[in-house]
Amino acid sequence: MALELKQQLRLSQQLVMTPQLQQAIKLLQLSRMELVGLVQRELEENPVLEETGEHESNGDDATEAPDAPEGGDAAEAAAAADAAEAGEFAGGETEASAEAAAALAPGDEVEPSQADKIADIDWQNYSEAYPQTGMREARDDEDRPGFEATLTRRPTLAEHLEWQLQLSPLPEEERRIAEFIIGNLDERGYLLASVEEIAREAGADPAAVERTLAEVQDFDPAGVAARDLQECLAIQVRVLGIHDPLVHRILAECLDPLVKRDFRGIARKLGIPIEDVAAAAKVIGRLEPRPGRAFGGDDPVYIIPDIYVYKIADEFHVVLNDDGLPRLRISNLYREVLSRGRETPKDTRNYVHEKVRSAMWLIKSIHQRQRTIYKVMQSIIKHQRDFFEKGINFLKPLNLRDVAEDIEMHESTVSRVTTNKYAHTPQGIFELKYFFNSSIHKLDGDEIASESVKDRIHTLIRNEDPRRPLSDQRIAEMLRVANINIARRTVTKYREALNLLSSTKRRQVG
Repeated sequence: MALELKQQLRLSQQLVMTPQLQQAIKLLQLSRMELVGLVQRELEENPVLEETGEHESNGDDATEAPDAPEGGDAAEAAAAADAAEAGEFAGGETEASAEAAAALAPGDEVEPSQADKIADIDWQNYSEAYPQTGMREARDDEDRPGFEATLTRRPTLAEHLEWQLQLSPLPEEERRIAEFIIGNLDERGYLLASVEEIAREAGADPAAVERTLAEVQDFDPAGVAARDLQECLAIQVRVLGIHDPLVHRILAECLDPLVKRDFRGIARKLGIPIEDVAAAAKVIGRLEPRPGRAFGGDDPVYIIPDIYVYKIADEFHVVLNDDGLPRLRISNLYREVLSRGRETPKDTRNYVHEKVRSAMWLIKSIHQRQRTIYKVMQSIIKHQRDFFEKGINFLKPLNLRDVAEDIEMHESTVSRVTTNKYAHTPQGIFELKYFFNSSIHKLDGDEIASESVKDRIHTLIRNEDPRRPLSDQRIAEMLRVANINIARRTVTKYREALNLLSSTKRRQVG
């Protein structure tokens, strides 16, 4: 077969993911805290970006795009013009300004209004020249640090035990062994290593390890350094001074049935009335199976809504939360560098040109993100108006395609926008994905949202007789009576999603 060279003309289409497009997609799915962090990093890395102060004006200080310099590069002039068009970013837009956010223009700095002078005295210079003592500096509420910033860091379990170890009169050898014991505790407060392993690591006698372990088990919190659940609860019973022999007997002989709440089985095994078992179980139930719980885990992160939904008269209004989001604009200094054209060295022009383009794209991407969130929320209100009016029982089935078709965007865009975004509504704070849920068929052919069914299951369990809890089959039958066609296994799946125990573990005696 002969080889030959040919020229062929082929036409094809393909989607190229430019870095700018990747950044815009990434911004869509960022949470509010992540967006604030990204903007702060950009402010540190890109000198062209600057943050405007709260005292600066937004509307009356628009500047015109600089004219193209004679003989200058057209691309540089275009970049300067685009930079002039890149306006301040106000974090979020209200309903009236959502569509006009992209048209915001940067402004020159406006001098803040001066206070009225009294007897022509410059009080600021006076206070600087003669500093006052014994007076607290007056601050606005917005300038004060948050309450969380005044709190100290919680000590870890190891630090809490180390502090007690320093105060205990233990010999040096036992103190060293205690260090190994504390170092081998998990986040629950349980000892992971055996006595033999600790003795080998510490180079000590196992009997000395046993003595030291008993000392550490007397530390706070009660039950710490136990090797299993039975020992943990037994230590707490001893420390708390609980002398009920039935409690000690149940912990020693019937811990597994107790965990399963098999009170009848315990009563048969021990030959005692079931009421006595229930009373002892209540005492044991007040103990802490995880002593290190109070010292473990991360500090709580409070949800800050991205959107506020207010009802005014008969209409719902959407307000984007811009609190804490920096206002961005292109620095006038670097726009002037581009406007000078070839008077500026080429390397400098290229650097500034690149940074201006990057800053412009970031500002426009954030504007686009805010507008998209606004449109999605408006569409959600349109589809779920009954929920906002009456509550969760009126939540309707909704999928991403319904909203995507309504706002004429792709489903993937709607999915990214609703990830890690929260709305403050008249019914409470909800993640935007909460409004998208599957449907459960009713017996009359209508449909109901799965979240509404979950809420009904939770209500039935919350109002049940604790001595005769409802089984999943019984809940399914009660929902059918309420015109909801649901299988028992679906009830089980929803109950587990709500972190609710089964009927056997919810049963209470006495």
